[in-house]
Amino acid sequence: MKLKIGIMGSASGKLSKPHIKLAYEIGCAIAENDCITITGACPGFPLEAARGAKSKGGLVVGISPALSEKEHLERYHSPTAYHDVLIFTGSGLMGREVVNIRSSDIVIIMGGHSGTLGEFSIAYDEGNLIGVLQGTNGIASQIKNIVKVINKKTGAKVMYDSHPRILVEKLIAYYLRWHYKRPDVHSL
Repeated sequence: MKLKIGIMGSASGKLSKPHIKLAYEIGCAIAENDCITITGACPGFPLEAARGAKSKGGLVVGISPALSEKEHLERYHSPTAYHDVLIFTGSGLMGREVVNIRSSDIVIIMGGHSGTLGEFSIAYDEGNLIGVLQGTNGIASQIKNIVKVINKKTGAKVMYDSHPRILVEKLIAYYLRWHYKRPDVHSL
């Protein structure tokens, strides 16, 4: 079965051209490694990652906070472009974060604000393999300190790199060698 890699990051605010390019490149790298891209079906970095994945023939699944496509477009002002499948959770922005994380074998954090912090917190508490794309500012720039403050063993593994392709390859290699063995936190 193909690995599912979730991209969590800035959906709004001022997004620099170099950071947009990194988001696009991470999507390309996910598709080139024959993995599925998972996003929050939102604009910003996740959309750029979806665009990159689609440019390389990848499959992209968006986890929408909306109950329908109409609500997705009109209430949340979110895109449908570059997504092969949209899952309409109807659970709002914060509620869809759990579905987003639980749908991902690996989670990548880039940039980000409070929503990305929430996604990181869920992924960390649930023992996920997490990659942080360094140099993208926002919450991503604070993850090392957050992990120190949390000081909690959950089975999560956090890896860092500033190069999208290298980060994706390191995460996949680690997952296939070690992380897939971790016990399911839901059965404990």
